[in-house]
Amino acid sequence: MAEISAAAVRALRERTDLPMMDCKKALTEANGNEEQAIEILKRAGLKAIDKRKDNATSEGRIRVAVSEDGSTAAMIELQCESAPVAKSEDFLFLGDQLAKQLLTGPGAATPDELLSQTAPDAGKPLADLLTDVVNKIREKIVLTRVLKVTGPAGAYAHHDGKTGVIMQAKGKLGTADLLRDVAMHIAAMRPKVTLPAELDQSEVETERSRLKEEALASKKPANIVDKIVDGRIKVYYAEKGVLIEQPFAKDDTKTVGKALSDAGLEAVSFMRWVLGTEA
Repeated sequence: MAEISAAAVRALRERTDLPMMDCKKALTEANGNEEQAIEILKRAGLKAIDKRKDNATSEGRIRVAVSEDGSTAAMIELQCESAPVAKSEDFLFLGDQLAKQLLTGPGAATPDELLSQTAPDAGKPLADLLTDVVNKIREKIVLTRVLKVTGPAGAYAHHDGKTGVIMQAKGKLGTADLLRDVAMHIAAMRPKVTLPAELDQSEVETERSRLKEEALASKKPANIVDKIVDGRIKVYYAEKGVLIEQPFAKDDTKTVGKALSDAGLEAVSFMRWVLGTEA
């Protein structure tokens, strides 16, 4: 059996960032062959994943990425078991690599499809990068959701990483900052739909009829009743959680829809994720 030098252990540790004792054990098993030792460490990581496969992953981070001109936006949800791991440098790097590859690569419809692609700044498949992080941290990590949209688009992730939003519009590019502000509004104000047409139209018509009867009963001139109803129905839309009719959180002198139209944009849709839920 080859004698394992301290220098060889240090070299393997620098390549894998794993504990010294794990590196020495792997080198010993590999009879000093560094490449074989790396494979042994990878297998150990996979075993660690398998042992923890039934563990709950109630912590993690939602990460977003947006192209410079706002033409595309991406969002991923990466879950783990504990809050300290969710804040760790390795976990955050993995999350950012996933979001960056989703944004700049060919796209992915599923987590497995994204994991099969190469990490943009690590030179290895994202699945291998995930295994490396699990091997180091020894905690279950799962990529649960991926989303990429074409723009104009903007995105926002709350500082705690537990809420993320992508806002999609049509119109001018170069408006990612405004759309990020709208995404931040969505994170805070929690609209239910983007446009009035997405509400139950039978309920809308019932409300419109009620408002019209109320306006007529107040002896308002017939020629302005419809204008009064139109104004009040917008308030109803805002109360029902229609994004474009809500007062814009950054400038409540205008609605979100008006802020968008002033910038040459029209709202299309949004997606609001809360870590570990479908909300």
